[in-house]
Amino acid sequence: MSMMTPKRCAVYCRVSSDERLDQSFNSIDAQRESGLSHVISQRNEGWVPVQDTYEDPGYSGGNMERPGLKRLMADIKAGKVDMVVVYKIDRLSRSLADFAKMVEVFDKHQVSFSSVTQQINSATSTGRLMLNMLLSFAQFEREVTGERIRDKIAASKRKGLWMGGVVPLGYRVEDRQLLIDPQESETVNWIFDTYVSTGSTTLMVQQMKQQNRLTKSGRHFCKQSLHKILKNRVYLGMISHKGQFYAGAHQPLVDQAKWDCVQQLMARTSEAKNQATWAMKARTEFLLRGLIYSPGGDLYLPMATQKKSGKVYRYYVHNKKMHEGASQSSIPNQPAEPLEQEVTKQVLDFLRSGTMLTQYWHRIQSINPGIAEPQAVVLILQRTAKIWDNYFDQVKSHIIRSLVERITLHEDDTVEVSWRTDNWIPLLETMKPKTVGAELLEMEMPA
Repeated sequence: MSMMTPKRCAVYCRVSSDERLDQSFNSIDAQRESGLSHVISQRNEGWVPVQDTYEDPGYSGGNMERPGLKRLMADIKAGKVDMVVVYKIDRLSRSLADFAKMVEVFDKHQVSFSSVTQQINSATSTGRLMLNMLLSFAQFEREVTGERIRDKIAASKRKGLWMGGVVPLGYRVEDRQLLIDPQESETVNWIFDTYVSTGSTTLMVQQMKQQNRLTKSGRHFCKQSLHKILKNRVYLGMISHKGQFYAGAHQPLVDQAKWDCVQQLMARTSEAKNQATWAMKARTEFLLRGLIYSPGGDLYLPMATQKKSGKVYRYYVHNKKMHEGASQSSIPNQPAEPLEQEVTKQVLDFLRSGTMLTQYWHRIQSINPGIAEPQAVVLILQRTAKIWDNYFDQVKSHIIRSLVERITLHEDDTVEVSWRTDNWIPLLETMKPKTVGAELLEMEMPA
């Protein structure tokens, strides 16, 4: 009599809440015990439990972001598991879409699935049908529960209760109600009063630094954080829900007259700025967005202004100056055009010269073993430089970002370009047959 081939069984356990997990015997223990007993009862079929445990205490079944599940799926792909055993099907997943993905992996690696309490075996067509039906009901139950929770949150907000989120400066939370924090509320009142008198968040940032007024998290205020406070209707005694505002159960810190005055002043300031700076920040106009840094590691942000004549001036501005005001940084704004021209020149020199490629070749090949010989790559890069002016700005930006890791602006106006070697494949993909890059190259090649 031939021996039956062993079926290595992995028992998976999960509970949605960490409630009562500190007890000596909890739900995870019960699931594990039931699963192992089920495996032992099928030993005549060759079932044997694996040594590893796959457990996710306190994780939702609505997604696959679970450490125990990830280890289980990895072991399945590694060929260490033949059968997955769970106490109930919804322990593995409450999402039909996620479960379908798991079943694909199971089928690909010839792994079966079994539920202790529902007597389901995915090895049969009937078992697979029952599996999908039960999972559909589990997902339905989860969605209904979610709708009930959302409805309860909406109803509570309509009653003016605080239902979670970042607690605004000036308040603390107790029994779902916002209660005034005396020390923080004084700062909030100072912010509204000072804005009415000065109309300048830049000046306020400077004054708050001098007075050591800090945010709830202990940081210095910036202009953006002040704008959020000045526009937050919580201080008017309101609670928001999906764009609607309801009278809150908490005490307001600002009266209607002061609120209206602040909003009118902010609207006038915003309208003036829109004519100059922020309306002109188009992504395609800044080739080096997100690449430029100071020697200390501070990012330069793009900024554009439009004069009455209609002429647009583009700059890269030090991050600190943008967020805290011009007086907070002595670093001058960098005109965008000459800086982009200098970096483009260095990029084109890089493309035309094979020296840099030869220097980095071993590192490039270690990252991308399938890349072509250096001579072929040099030819592609040289042709790319030759037709540079024919590219759209988006393509130029793509090429620059494939080659450049970081641009450092030094105090003596030196522009230092740090090259990258881990992203050459996207650049070469641009030159594949039937791409715009390849067609442009063909146009430039001699007959």
